[in-house]
Amino acid sequence: MKRRGVLYDVGRVLWGNWRPVFDPAVVRRELQIIRDDLRCNAVKICGRDIDRLTVAAEAALELDLEVWFSPELWCKGPDDTLAHVVTAAQAAEQLRRRHPERLVFSVATEATLFVRGIIAGRTFQRRLTNFLPEVRAGHHIAPLRQFLARATRDVRQVFAGPITYAALPFEPVDWDLFDIVSIDHYREARNESRYADPVRRLLGHGKPVVVTEHGMRTYQGADRDGNLGTGITDSTTAALHLLPLFGRLIRPRIRGHHVRDEALQARRLVEDLAILDAAGVDGTFVCTFLEPRSTHDPDPRFDLDMGALSLVKTYARGRGTTYPDMTWEPKEAFHAVAEVYRERATGL
Repeated sequence: MKRRGVLYDVGRVLWGNWRPVFDPAVVRRELQIIRDDLRCNAVKICGRDIDRLTVAAEAALELDLEVWFSPELWCKGPDDTLAHVVTAAQAAEQLRRRHPERLVFSVATEATLFVRGIIAGRTFQRRLTNFLPEVRAGHHIAPLRQFLARATRDVRQVFAGPITYAALPFEPVDWDLFDIVSIDHYREARNESRYADPVRRLLGHGKPVVVTEHGMRTYQGADRDGNLGTGITDSTTAALHLLPLFGRLIRPRIRGHHVRDEALQARRLVEDLAILDAAGVDGTFVCTFLEPRSTHDPDPRFDLDMGALSLVKTYARGRGTTYPDMTWEPKEAFHAVAEVYRERATGL
């Protein structure tokens, strides 16, 4: 496994900014921890704001990490999305010239869901509702291929490094357009027995295959209850919490009754890595390093971190003990992934 990575979110935006506060000094410190303690040699930097992406990418490159520069303007139409992607590619090219051979550009993430107009539905929630019937009917195939053809053409005009696309496993991508084959691929009960099959099929393209997202949430049953993709945070209380003034009176909470299980998350990630390594992938990016809005609470009703994919748990107040300068603490999964990556790096 050549690339041992983690996804690092600098501010994905869907129902609010997933990283409300962006402090360059904190970002650099976290990237240093990712390199030194999580034992990564690559980081996929995701988010909407191009300045944030650039600041984080430059810090990671200076730390000798390989960077996957991944702009994500979710829930806009193809024209607006492509204009944003090309602007980001221009910024990435400036970094690539200073750090050659260490920057990969991703033109999009799961476009069938996140680019408006590929399947029916103006909002993300509506597209989720329409998802299965639209995909089964093949309505997504032509617009997706058109979008990706335009994206690769326009990006290659301004960016001279390798490009990729973070695909859903079923998306009919023309991988001849890309330098690296990439899929977001999560393992749960429904695909347990055939998890490696899509990876093996993609190896037939003769290009490096990388799993750009895989992960597990942090509660008992997360691997089999069907909520791995959407989580268990109550969307109503989460949305109300974001309202000015009034929102401070609303505490986001978890749907239903769940039991925290850090060991499950750790074990499943170690299993993922073993399966993918055996299948012959060039690398993986565990999703995700941190989720600042999914704060940990001793009361399970409000322990949003149970529903998080993150390797660290964020505190609403106070600081961690492992890293007293950070507002989070590593979970069991952090240490488990670090040990796997250490073994892969040393060949032990």
